[in-house]
Amino acid sequence: MEKVSIGTSVFVFPMPVVLVGTLAQGKANFMTVGWVSRVNASPPMIAVALGKHHYTVPFIVENGTFSVCVPSADMREKTDYCGLVTGEKTDKSKLFDVFYGSLQTAPMIKECPLCIECRLVKAVELPTNDVFIGEITASYADEGCLSDGKPDFKKVDPLLLTMPDNGYWALGERAGKAWSDGKKLMSNAGK
Repeated sequence: MEKVSIGTSVFVFPMPVVLVGTLAQGKANFMTVGWVSRVNASPPMIAVALGKHHYTVPFIVENGTFSVCVPSADMREKTDYCGLVTGEKTDKSKLFDVFYGSLQTAPMIKECPLCIECRLVKAVELPTNDVFIGEITASYADEGCLSDGKPDFKKVDPLLLTMPDNGYWALGERAGKAWSDGKKLMSNAGK
């Protein structure tokens, strides 16, 4: 099949949708974010990219902490709402049952099956967005979402985002096993 040029506004999809939390003027605030990724193995680090204009941005820098809360697909309405309204005018913490870990300035959401507490390591300024890299200091999961002590993403049922069509999706079926499925090709290499 021949390739066609589709321009530069392209995204790798689907992307997990998360709620990034921070204290804003003493109140828990949450923002919907689709640009999030694990970026370092040891120490464990995660990055989130936020538009510079968002109310949340200066408070992550001020507190030096943030949280990454993974909502389940059935939390779609509240999650989307947190991306439609600004914490500057709306107290979004009232939507959720909020809790804090050891950092005390990274609010997390009890309703989210998985929450990650982060200490800010670095902020990288880009033309339209700031990328916040945080060291994961703790993580919390609903016991019912674990298999063998690890998050089971079928049970977590994360909300996913596709862009540029702005669609929400649920997780599909497992397609295979990483660092394993390609091994048979290794034995055939060089033949």
